Amino acid sequence: MNYQNNILETIGNTPLVKLNKVAHGIPALVLAKVETFNPGHSIKDRMALKMVEDAEKAGKIAAGGTIIECTSGNTGMGVALAACVKGYKCIFTTSDKQSKEKIDILKAVGAEVIVCPTNVVPTDPRSYYSVAEKLSNEIPNSVWLNQYDNPSNSIAHYESTGPEIWEQTDGKITHLIVGVGTGGTISGTAKYLKEQNPNVKIWGVDTYGSVFKKFHETGEFDEKEIYPYITEGIGEDILPKNVNFDVIDHFEKVSDKDGAVMARRLAREEGLLLGYSCGSAMAGLHQLKDKLTKDDVVVIIFHDHGSRYIGKVYNDDWMRERGFLDTELKVKDLVAAKQDKNFFSVNSNQSVKQVLTIMKQNDISQLPVMKDERIIGSISESTLLEFVLNNPLQNSDKDVSEIMEDAFPIVKMDMNAKEINRYMSKKTTAVITEDQTGTMHILTQYDILQAL
Repeated sequence: MNYQNNILETIGNTPLVKLNKVAHGIPALVLAKVETFNPGHSIKDRMALKMVEDAEKAGKIAAGGTIIECTSGNTGMGVALAACVKGYKCIFTTSDKQSKEKIDILKAVGAEVIVCPTNVVPTDPRSYYSVAEKLSNEIPNSVWLNQYDNPSNSIAHYESTGPEIWEQTDGKITHLIVGVGTGGTISGTAKYLKEQNPNVKIWGVDTYGSVFKKFHETGEFDEKEIYPYITEGIGEDILPKNVNFDVIDHFEKVSDKDGAVMARRLAREEGLLLGYSCGSAMAGLHQLKDKLTKDDVVVIIFHDHGSRYIGKVYNDDWMRERGFLDTELKVKDLVAAKQDKNFFSVNSNQSVKQVLTIMKQNDISQLPVMKDERIIGSISESTLLEFVLNNPLQNSDKDVSEIMEDAFPIVKMDMNAKEINRYMSKKTTAVITEDQTGTMHILTQYDILQAL
């Protein structure tokens, strides 16, 4: 029989997957190390287990003890899995910018979670670093793992992630790109890879509001660089001991918006439902694409799973509230934003006078013209006004088909909203779309402006 003795034995040996659509425009071969295949759905399972086992070997915790850790969620999940198997209690401190899903998942595996404010300095007694340290001093038979400064973090990746990537690429890797938070992943993996081939380039992805990039380039810890940001899992307002700046060749900053939008692209175009920082890493790679050639082999580490971000990055309302969705707004979003979704039309044999009455009663500026349930033309108030002003009153009994204009263009519901601009003009003031139920909707220039 082929089975594992417990869930911890399934950690590691994650697949390397070629990226296709989202890598368009990047000359190199781009391979994703998909760490969501770990049992806790993130790369942090590797170092979490290593930290716990090293603490046991060092006698820092005994049976029935309590593991304390400050975490953005993923390390906590890895630690919690180890604690479940080994019989420890867990207390995690986290910041209030972390997704609700992360907190709920930690509670689901039996951990106690203490939420601390984000916008305080690390030495503030309210910070999630300080609270974790305080608890470890107060609770008997407890250990604070402190992933930021614990060498077991980077050693785990030196022993597992690095060798896996080297073997999976047959030693052909030329570039590694990784989001940097505690620094363990990039530092441990990079150390191993550079020992095999010193020419492998290591690129770290940072976020605006973090100190890494400037410190790497100038050696200056600039507090002016520190300000709140939304991206989870990367960037810091401290310099963790696990960040080995000597093995990192370059830091690339990515905005909150670009990371979120790219995460959604990875889900839709590659079928990879991934975390926020994964989108940041991919966006960073696009920003650096001009430094690559067709002979390069790039490995990008995708840290965690998108299930932790359903209420944020993968929630349209959350994205739209922050102005992140403007590049992805669809025709269906414009339809959904309309207050009045009634579809009004006129028959081709209705008179000009009847059409004028319909427009007045319903406060409508343009209408599709139908015949035998087909759209054959359109009529606008400007065309009607021009006809009425230039013709005797008795001509208002003419069929509207005699003065109608071309039919409004028909667009698909999943079309990007920006593309509607190609159809609009002074003469074409609306488009038509049809939903899955066969119901037609008209989108006028006014509707689009209101939705935006």
